[in-house]
Amino acid sequence: MKKKSFLLSFLILFALLALVGCKKHPSGETLSKVTLNEVAHSIFYAPQYVAIQEGYFAEEGIDLNLVTGFGADKTMTAVLSGEADIGFMGAEATIYAYAEGAKDSVVNFAQLTQRAGNFLVAREEDPDFSWQDLKGKKVLGGRKGGMPEMVFEYILKKNNLDPATDLSIDQSIDFGSTAAAFSGGQGDYTVEFEPSATALEQEGSGYVVASLGVDSGYVPYTAYCAKSSYLKESPQIIQGFTNALQKGMDCVHAHTPAEIAQVIKPQFDDTDMETLTAIVKRYQEQDTWKDSLIFEKDSFLLLSDILESAGELSEKVPYEQLVTTDFAKKSRKPLILTG
Repeated sequence: MKKKSFLLSFLILFALLALVGCKKHPSGETLSKVTLNEVAHSIFYAPQYVAIQEGYFAEEGIDLNLVTGFGADKTMTAVLSGEADIGFMGAEATIYAYAEGAKDSVVNFAQLTQRAGNFLVAREEDPDFSWQDLKGKKVLGGRKGGMPEMVFEYILKKNNLDPATDLSIDQSIDFGSTAAAFSGGQGDYTVEFEPSATALEQEGSGYVVASLGVDSGYVPYTAYCAKSSYLKESPQIIQGFTNALQKGMDCVHAHTPAEIAQVIKPQFDDTDMETLTAIVKRYQEQDTWKDSLIFEKDSFLLLSDILESAGELSEKVPYEQLVTTDFAKKSRKPLILTG
């Protein structure tokens, strides 16, 4: 009886541990301070927050200081100035910096998302929505030259719509303020990230009618980058950083939206668990996160095509100069999961 009771207790404990996420093994190493500037603080980047909350960066010897830049231009400025060691944003920013002649080129070393993370929101529910419905309409869009806007225009062109003549795209509203503007009556549609898209639905001000991530297909939407000099001077830090991200990525792929939401909840105190879980589920179901962090050449060439199509790039830039896959290829396998 004692043996059965012990076994039952062990199984219950095992099941409880599985609910909290992933197993942690504190490293006890001396930590290196690293400042990461992220373009936005979004549930879209769940694997990164899993890595933070589960202590994976500390396990890799990194004391991570997370700063939100609120825009790829601001994040890139922080990296170029040395204010940030690592930047996390759309890889198009590294292409712009290279094209403008940056002496210490900023190189992408890990890709996190492989789909766009924003959604088209309408004023009414429309299960039969077609992109042709945007003809003659006003849409609250994104900053010119930024990935959200370029992917939106890329989709329009795929659907035989001219972004300049077939509809009106308002690019004058600051990032993060479009949802409030839409609630206030501006525009027929708006392009929103989470949690703004779900918040508009919850308040009855709008309804998601399309996913830009689904309709654009696989695109290298966000990546981690650092100056060439930092990559050469601190390869162990970059490797440890990449290892931690890979653990977070595999953890997300191995767990349910509810489990993931529970882990990252401290990062999003203002979002209730039901909403947080629904958003994670929405991103997980559209295959937002890569299995690995390797930034493939085909993905980079697709990004270049999108930039050219948007009129933001006059000639191709070399993949080998702006991407390294060394760290992503060497990233260690994640810790064994408890569930």
